[in-house]
Amino acid sequence: MAFFGTPQPAVPALRAFVEADDVEVVAVVTNPDRPAGRGYKLTPPPVKVTALDAGLEVWQPQKPRERLDDLKALDVDACAVVAYGSILPQDVLDVGGKGFVNLHFSLLPAWRGAAPVPASILAGDTTTGVTCFRLDAGMDTGDVLTRHEVRILPDETSGELTARLAEAGGPVLVDAIRGLVDGSLPLQPQDHDAATYASKINAEDARLDLTDSAEVLDRMIRGYNPMPGAHTTFDGTRLKIHRAVPMLDVDGTPGAVVGDVDGRPVIAVGRGGLRLDQVQPAGKPRMDGRDFANGYRPERLGS
Repeated sequence: MAFFGTPQPAVPALRAFVEADDVEVVAVVTNPDRPAGRGYKLTPPPVKVTALDAGLEVWQPQKPRERLDDLKALDVDACAVVAYGSILPQDVLDVGGKGFVNLHFSLLPAWRGAAPVPASILAGDTTTGVTCFRLDAGMDTGDVLTRHEVRILPDETSGELTARLAEAGGPVLVDAIRGLVDGSLPLQPQDHDAATYASKINAEDARLDLTDSAEVLDRMIRGYNPMPGAHTTFDGTRLKIHRAVPMLDVDGTPGAVVGDVDGRPVIAVGRGGLRLDQVQPAGKPRMDGRDFANGYRPERLGS
């Protein structure tokens, strides 16, 4: 089997394959090292680090087609894919044995696309999960092998939920590969008429409108944490809000600081309010809401 993946959420699945006695990972395909951090130091992707630690062969093509002949020569039974980060063309899919099985962080056909976890939180879903399906030419449209459902916790961020889904999904993906190869898991077509879509997120999507309700703003703050970070303005500059608690019994002009709870400021919004637990003024590190209140003495946000 060959494993395709790049960022941290792909690591638990790779580890699950390494620990599986009946599955041999003959190659790990990941994106090239990229500059990262304040110094833009060339940094290997997390999957590469994990693979090398496990003694696995690592390929880092600019485009997956560059290793087409090598993959063909391996004559693998199947391939696993988790957040690889590049589109796999059909000629690559054709040499993946019985198929490329993708681990997707939603219950397909819900939230096909680039950002399924934020989409689930933004929509107010109470459950989500992972789906293992065989890749085809469409966007997350392939036949399903298995799903695993989890409950979304009331205060969970996208980063936290993604990490939890990644851990839960590793063994599910291993079982899906086994089931595809030995034929014990039938392929089930998706209901395409029921599909919903989660498009790529940009910073403007995460701009908070403080005339919205506390419930909607809470979903945005959690859904856009850690990236790109929900934000409003304070004294004419951007203020990211990383953690907040919705409060229903708050009245006031949207954006006005109307009080505090344990030293953390409470702002009124369109309906209800938000207690600011963790914020980040422009050019500053993240800080507790108490430190923001003490250091900046805010009276109003959104201006």
